[in-house]
Amino acid sequence: MAGTITRLEVQKRNKERVNVYLDDQFAFGLALLLAAPLRKGQRLTDADIAELRRQDGVEKAYERTLNYLSFRPRSEREIRQYLRGKEVAQDVIEHIVERLRKVGLINDEAFAEAWVRSRQATKPRGARALRQELRQKGIDTTLVESAVADVDEPSQALEVGRVRAARLADLPAEEFRKKLGDFLLRRGFEYGVVRDVVRQLWQETTGERMEMGEE
Repeated sequence: MAGTITRLEVQKRNKERVNVYLDDQFAFGLALLLAAPLRKGQRLTDADIAELRRQDGVEKAYERTLNYLSFRPRSEREIRQYLRGKEVAQDVIEHIVERLRKVGLINDEAFAEAWVRSRQATKPRGARALRQELRQKGIDTTLVESAVADVDEPSQALEVGRVRAARLADLPAEEFRKKLGDFLLRRGFEYGVVRDVVRQLWQETTGERMEMGEE
């Protein structure tokens, strides 16, 4: 496989990769970054080629990870799981994780805060549910607690509950309480918050006070 570079040609379909020709024969493709130092007339040994291919494998894994990150931010655990699923070697995973940390693309604190903001804006949940979701993402407990510290459960529960309460308006008080309460509990709101919100929404919806026996 050793030979002399006779041509370096940017690929037509991917301008970020270069075809390397040795002794006028196509030998292998490389990431543009890795091909940049190569020169026509340069002699490559078998060891040189093996190392270039190893580095190219790392770059391919890194590029796949960047594409994975392009859909939404990811926690460190998610990235590691993704790379293991692609059968990437452990030493390469460590290299990629460290590289992503350096450019700020792995930051579990920022991820947790962004996750909570996104959830509260699109599909509000209580702190209990948010904690569970973040722990499943591998976020450290301290970071989880910091991220959920400012969640305003009563306001969020009211926002979510009003939509559901309108659908339950014709139900008797006890059924209204059970269905709305169960719904809010499934969303991770604390029992005390749920109890108060159900009482408030019953009064808003019907104009009646909810009797103690119905709570």
